[in-house]
Amino acid sequence: MSVSSQPNSADSSNAAKPTRPDLAHSTGVADSGRWSTRRIAMYALFVALAMATSFISFPILPNPAFSFLKYDPSGIVCLIAGFAYGPAAAAIVSVLGFVPHVFMDPWGTLMAVLVALTLSVPAALIYRHVHTRKGAVIGLVVGALLALVAAIAGNLVITPIYTGWPVSEVAAIIVPALLPFNLIKFVIHGVVTFLVYKPISNLLNR
Repeated sequence: MSVSSQPNSADSSNAAKPTRPDLAHSTGVADSGRWSTRRIAMYALFVALAMATSFISFPILPNPAFSFLKYDPSGIVCLIAGFAYGPAAAAIVSVLGFVPHVFMDPWGTLMAVLVALTLSVPAALIYRHVHTRKGAVIGLVVGALLALVAAIAGNLVITPIYTGWPVSEVAAIIVPALLPFNLIKFVIHGVVTFLVYKPISNLLNR
């Protein structure tokens, strides 16, 4: 009678899974389809943070004529949620985080949700597949470019509806206002997300 020399199946399974430091993300939410209590709690936390930060707004363009364009940091929360827990989390936080504004400014809320989705979901998708610092940068840049297009197109379509401005008037402020405002906005979002994500990720993994 011969005795098999094959290693134990559990040992072989463990040996076949090399550890990569850049992929060591133990929250287990982005890679799991289960709606665990922890997953729901973390989503709720990010939604609450997005809601809170959406009320912090201030002008970032020096020209007072464009002071109606105000920056808020809620997009950073959407990006961090997407990097930590995947594109589904980015989408949920991007939508639910602006719910309180629906009753005060429904059209403005639609614009905010559109921009948040086009920024955070593509960034999260890319980071999920290229889970490195380089992947994070690529995701942030691609998301920012898509969000910039969405912001300009959205303003051309939505702004005339709720302000009564003709499309030509909205188009006239693209270069002096909309373009620089959104570029500055997405640069701030991207830089802050890149700087704070890793410490927050380490905190989430505890």
